[in-house]
Formats: sequence, C-alpha cells, structure tokens
Amino acid sequence: MDPISRFREAMSRAAQDAPFDPIAVSLATCTPDGRPSCRIVLVHEVDARGIVFHTNYAGRKAQDLEANPYAAITAYWPWLDEQVRLEGPVARVTTEESDGYFAVRPRGSQVGAWASLQSQPLDSRETLLARVQQFEEQFADGPVPRPENWGGYRLTPLRIEFWKAGEFRLHDRELFERAGDGWTVRRLYP
Repeated sequence: MDPISRFREAMSRAAQDAPFDPIAVSLATCTPDGRPSCRIVLVHEVDARGIVFHTNYAGRKAQDLEANPYAAITAYWPWLDEQVRLEGPVARVTTEESDGYFAVRPRGSQVGAWASLQSQPLDSRETLLARVQQFEEQFADGPVPRPENWGGYRLTPLRIEFWKAGEFRLHDRELFERAGDGWTVRRLYP
C-alpha cells in the first residue's frame, strides 16, 4: 500500500470513537531565516496528490509558506498510540478547490473567515464580534462568497513516517521516502 493511502486509512481508524478531533494535526513552517513556528490545523482532504489544509493567506502560516514553501505535519492520535509525520513542499490549491471547500463550511465559519484579520493585533474581543456582525448583515440575503485572501494549501509528501507505540518504548517506525514515481521504505530504530 502506498503511504498516502495508509495515512488516509489511519485517519479513518482514528475517527472511529475519537475522543478528540482526528483531523487536527500539527503544522510546522519556517520563516525565510529558518525560525520555526508550529500550530494545529485541520486536514480536510487527503488524496494521491497530498494533504490539504485551509487558511487565511494574510496570516503568519501563509506568509511563512509563501517565503519558504516547505512544511511538516504531525498527526498524533493518543487513543491509538499512533502518529504519522509528513514532510514536503507546499503549494496553494486551485481557486476551484478552495471555492469547493469553502462552500461546504458552516455559515458561521464562512462569516468568520471574512471577520478575522488572522494573526493581526486585535484590540478587543468586542471588535472581532462587531466584525462578525458586520459580515453577517452584509451577507444576510444570500450565500457567503469565499474571501480572495482565504484558501487551501497542499503538502506533497516527500517523507512519511509511521510510528506505533511499543512496550518498553520499543516503538515501530517505518519511513517512506519518495523515489521517482514510487517510494522507498525502511524501518528505523525507536
């Protein structure tokens, strides 16, 4: 089985009786001068092309990715004692893909995408709530369009490591690395 399909299956297993959001993953990016930053994002698509997450293109993570288009993702499901680490280049998804995902988001999340000036200083919670009200009123008579500064990124994995906890910290680790159109695989010491 190819490792991207295996990752998708792991996410599916994690979703069964999950006590926490199984699509929440850690995303690490770096500034152009190599300063790392890590945060939680939600993965809404996994296919042969890679792993897709969405964000405000004016926020810090997007600024990092535009300047240094490589990232790492770690999915950890403690209730399964499993994690998957993925590393590779990142690029924006198409406008159509961003539009498609935005259209199925809850209306409150759509309005929130307009109201949030992601990563910018905010003087008070009331200011944010006033902006939410402003955009609720602006779009009260119809669908909420996707803001131009909001959309998806796809990480195309070059490395995928599967980790399963083992007794006495003798964990099982398998590393897949891209090799042309396929993958090489090897085991790693815990």
